Amino acid sequence: MIKLLRKIHLFYSALIFLFFVLLFWPFFYFGTRNPKYYSFLNKARTSFSFLVTATTGIFFNFQFEKKLDKNQTYIYCANHSSNLDIIVFCLLAKGRYHFMGKEELKKNPVLGIFFKTIDIAVSRESKISSFRAFKKAGENLENGMSLIIFPEGRIDDVYPPVLQEFKNGPFRLAIDYNIPIVPVSVVNLWQFMWDNGLKYGTRPGIVDIYVHEPISTVTLAGDNADVLKDEVFKKINSKL
Repeated sequence: MIKLLRKIHLFYSALIFLFFVLLFWPFFYFGTRNPKYYSFLNKARTSFSFLVTATTGIFFNFQFEKKLDKNQTYIYCANHSSNLDIIVFCLLAKGRYHFMGKEELKKNPVLGIFFKTIDIAVSRESKISSFRAFKKAGENLENGMSLIIFPEGRIDDVYPPVLQEFKNGPFRLAIDYNIPIVPVSVVNLWQFMWDNGLKYGTRPGIVDIYVHEPISTVTLAGDNADVLKDEVFKKINSKL
């Protein structure tokens, strides 16, 4: 019975998602036409994310170790266990921000419009693609756009999810550009929607998100990337 209810909720959620995609599509299209509209685009993404999750009965409890500065540029790093992780950060991040994700997202019928414009797609199998992606991310950081990245690189096949090894890229960026890193523990979202929800369905409820205190990188050198990576890994994993 529970499995059936979760499948029904998944179907209902898909319909809600499709409805709001169609409703917001003109705003998304307009916002992606020119970088000067990206602040407007992110506000549209925030509104879209709130309406989709609220209508499907999924709410977020954000706990902050320290209040974030809305005028500060950050690199947000989080564990990745659900497609809804993107929505989490559309609600959490303020001002100008962008995502970095896998190359395949360019072909996604919804996310493709973002990953061809404001967001950055990267092929981790290609060193040239990775170089270009992180170069672009560095330019965006210099221009005051916060970066949201899932350093595991993908949603793993393990269920229940276990935090996987991090890639080095975001930590080198943080040091090279003196950008503070915000570790974020998405504690229990997988219980409401793991991966794309197709295997176990979805359900409503309250998701706990723990936002750790930002880690300053001003005094770190390039060879400290592994140390920073390990520190962020431990902080995120401590709340999972």
